[in-house]
Amino acid sequence: MEDTDIEWRVSPGLTAYPDALADMEARAAAIHRGEARECIWLLEHPPLYTAGTSADPAELLSAGRFPVFTAGRGGRYTYHGPGQRIVYVMLDLAKRGRDVRCFVHALEGWVIDSLADLGVDARRAEGRIGIWANDGESEAKIGAIGVRIRKWVSFHGFALNVAPDLSHFDGIVPCGIAEYPVTSLKKLGATVEMARVDTAIEEKFPSFLKKLDSAPSKR
Repeated sequence: MEDTDIEWRVSPGLTAYPDALADMEARAAAIHRGEARECIWLLEHPPLYTAGTSADPAELLSAGRFPVFTAGRGGRYTYHGPGQRIVYVMLDLAKRGRDVRCFVHALEGWVIDSLADLGVDARRAEGRIGIWANDGESEAKIGAIGVRIRKWVSFHGFALNVAPDLSHFDGIVPCGIAEYPVTSLKKLGATVEMARVDTAIEEKFPSFLKKLDSAPSKR
């Protein structure tokens, strides 16, 4: 990673969601005040569901199966659990163009580029949020994007399905999309260790940052 002003943090084991959320919110506030460095945080959570600001209670199909947390990010219900790499992105967009659409587009490109490095041909899909790949005869979702911007500091980020228990997604309508399944690197035959995934994500980070920082400013 080229930008030494950005902290790169990898947490071992499973991080409780409420702890992660509190940590992110505190860090984002400190970044806004100029009291902390920007941060990219890689971690895994125990099995849980999160509800975004557009979550429809009817899309929680198995209430009680796993804990459900109000996330505060955009989007609907999603699942987090072991075998899924979570990347929380805490950046000061006030000095990076103040363009939320550009930020999300660049974030999607970062995931797609990382997956390409891992041997998976992934893409955006018109009219559908998230990152998609071919799984047999169907398209399937392999990555989810969900962000929040507060005082021009981003937090939350993306989730990449490496080798989670895909049956855990059955308790929700993932991101409100019932017509397509979810998939993972493992299901697609790309069996890689989490450390290899982290390397791909880190190696593609400078390109993501360059795209973000080269966007026309909306100051």
